[in-house]
Amino acid sequence: MLRAHLEQVEAIERACFTDPWSGNLLREMLEAENTVSLAALTPDGTVLGYLSFSFVLDEGGINNLAVRPDCRRHGIASALLRQAEQLAREKGLAFLILEVRPSNLEAVTLYGKHGYAEAGRRKNYYLHPREDAIYMKLELLP
Repeated sequence: MLRAHLEQVEAIERACFTDPWSGNLLREMLEAENTVSLAALTPDGTVLGYLSFSFVLDEGGINNLAVRPDCRRHGIASALLRQAEQLAREKGLAFLILEVRPSNLEAVTLYGKHGYAEAGRRKNYYLHPREDAIYMKLELLP
C-alpha cells in the first residue's frame, strides 16, 4: 500500500466499519516501521481491499482487513490473508492474531478456512453496536 492509496482505503473503511479508522490513523499505520500494509489493486490502481498487520518480536496482529462491498466474494480477502501469512513467516513471526465480531459470520468462516482458531473472547470489545470480539489465532511455527 502506498500513501496515494489512503483516500480510497479511507473510503473502504467508512463503507465497511461502523467505527472506521480516521485518515490520520491509517496514515500512521502506513508509516509505522513495525506494520505491513497491503493493498489489492486493479491494473489502473483502484484499491479493491487492504490488510495491515503489526508485529513486535515474534508476535503479529492483524489490524484491519476490508474489501469494497461491491468486490466481495472474489477471493480478494483470501489473497490478502495468504500474502500477510507469507510475509509474517518471512519475518519469523510465531503467530498472527485478530479480533472479529461474532455476528460477522462471513469473516469468521473466512478466517477459519485460513487456519485461524478461536482463542478466546473479548467482552464488549466493539462499541457501535456493542458486541464481544472473537479472538482468533493462526500458529505460524511448524
